This record gives sequence, structure tokens and C-alpha cells, in this order.
Amino acid sequence: MKTSTNNIKKHALVLSIALLVVALSLSLNIEQTATAIQATENQEAGNKSHLQVKYRSIEIDGVDIFYREAGRADAPTILLLHGFPTSSHMFRNLIPQLADEFHLVAPDYPGYGNSSMPSVDEFDYTFDHFAELIDKFTEKLGLDKYSLYLMDYGAPVGFRLATKHPERVQSLIIQNGNAYIEGIDNDFWEPIKEYWKDRSAINKGLDNDWWKNVKAAYNKPNMSNEEALGFLVTLGATQWQYTNGVRNKETISPDNWHVTQRLLDRPGNAEIQLQMFYDYGSNPPLYPSWQDYFRKYQPPTLIVWGANDEIFPAAGAHPYKRDLKDLEFHLLDTGHFALEEEGQVIAELMRSFLQRKVQIKQ
Repeated sequence: MKTSTNNIKKHALVLSIALLVVALSLSLNIEQTATAIQATENQEAGNKSHLQVKYRSIEIDGVDIFYREAGRADAPTILLLHGFPTSSHMFRNLIPQLADEFHLVAPDYPGYGNSSMPSVDEFDYTFDHFAELIDKFTEKLGLDKYSLYLMDYGAPVGFRLATKHPERVQSLIIQNGNAYIEGIDNDFWEPIKEYWKDRSAINKGLDNDWWKNVKAAYNKPNMSNEEALGFLVTLGATQWQYTNGVRNKETISPDNWHVTQRLLDRPGNAEIQLQMFYDYGSNPPLYPSWQDYFRKYQPPTLIVWGANDEIFPAAGAHPYKRDLKDLEFHLLDTGHFALEEEGQVIAELMRSFLQRKVQIKQ
């Protein structure tokens, strides 16, 4: 009987040891599995981290330049250059749509968006200076090759870069950005052209159908050109730029004009914008050199143009066909800020175009 009891105890001990071994093994396997899962999740998170838009700032010549960035640094770069009166904010939806395959960088010019805003007495607000700063910006970030997305003011900034460094430009994406006289041969530009000639002009170029409405609103039949151009930095004008020519105004977020207007209303910013209106006169004399660049270097070009834009109408889009052979041309049924209503379409056109024209690393 005693022997039988001892045998039972021995078997129980052996069983306990076996169960302990199994439990330890299971625990080890669970731990290893959990570690492997965590490692996979960490790797996946790392692989997707480039999709997150980063909001950064860098000092160039004593000025803080804010920029948005997303995508792998070794992917083909798209340098996104904004227009008036907005900032890199205009690219807020486009950047995430393309960050899986491209490296996107969108700076704010001084006086716009989140970049520094020195006064007109402290800073040379000219397109030449903007181009110089953006050139230094690309070099500081190590962007030695890029495609240029050019919109509105971004066109004269970007074309200055392209003519200075043609070897760096892999392609052009042009959205309501002008390089031809035909693009500014309209009522909107008449008083601005007169302002280039004489900043103290009175009622010059203001008696056409576009500007008569502004004079009537101010009840000033002999309005100065500078005062008339001041209308372009008011909330009404900003809202008009975002909604004029669109198919459905209900699809355009009012955040656009409220974000933009808050920045325009900063003390001293109206003077900056008037200076930039004046300096826009430095651009038409450069049109022939930009057109020579098109003909000589033939950069692959995608045009995605809001056809209903009254500032840069489609008349400014068609002349590119004269000088560019490798050109894909799209007039979109929308207005000045085409990305607001046709952002998905533009992103898809850009992806297809760049996949065929620019070498993409896998």
C-alpha cells in the first residue's frame, strides 16, 4: 500500500513537471509571438511614417521659411509653389494623396502663411528675391532634382528657378500660372499694368466691366489705382477668388478664405501685397527667356488649368502648346483655385504623368 502511494506521488510529480514545462513553453511561444507582432507593427508604422505630413521651418538669410513635407526623401521630389493670396495651405489635401510615391515639399514665401513677415521696409518683396530664397531653400534641404508645381505667383518664382537651374527640373506641373502675354491681356490686369507704370495713377484702366463694379461698391468714380488694388486683399475679394468659376460653391470650404484673410489682415500685410502687385511688372519682360527655356530644354509638362479663372484665364494656358512638345493639356471646369474642386482629378493626373515621366525608386 505504501509503495502504491509513493508511485502515485511520483506520477503526480512527473505530471506536474510536464505541465510546468508545457506552460513555460506556451508562455515562451506567446511572448515570442507578441514580440514578433510588435516588431511587425513597428516596421509597418515605420514604413508608413513618411505618409504623415510634417510641418517644419528653416532659416534662410535670417528669415524663417515654413514648409510642409511628406513622402520618402529618396522618392522623386515635387516642389509645390503657391499663389496669391494663399500659402502652402492650398496643398494641404494634395500632399497626402501623393506621399506614398513622391516626396512633396511646399514652402510659404515670406509674408505668406506661417513664414516670417518682415515689413516692406525691412525686406525686399520682389519675385527675384523670392526665387533667390526658394533656391537657397532647395539647396539647404538637398533638393538637387525636382518637379515644379507652379500656380499663380508660383509660376514667376518657379520659372526663375528653372531658367537658373534647368538641370534640376525633371518636369513641370502648371496650374493657372502664366508665362505669356495672352494670359494677362484681360480686364482684370488693366489697372495693374498702369500701376506698374505709375504707382500714383488715378483711375487708369479702371473703367472696364470688371473694375467698374469695384468703383461702384466704393462709390468713387475717380478711384486711385492703389486704392482699387487694395480691394484685392479684402475678405470679399478673397472669397471671390475661391468661389468664382466653380461648379458648386457648396463644395468649397469657407475655411479657405477665413484662414487666408486672417493672414492678409495682419498689420503691414496689405503693404506687402501692394508691393508684390507692383513687382509683378518684373515678370512680363522675362516671358521671352522663359519661353526660350521651354523650347531649348523641353521639360515634360502637365497643364491642369481651371478654365473659368478670370485672373489667369485659359487664354494663358493655350500658348504653352507653341513651345512645349512633351505636353499633356487639361482644362478643368472650375476656377482659380482648381485644387479645391478638382483636387482628386489633379492628383490622379499628376500620378499618371509623373509615373511615366520621372524615374521612381521602388
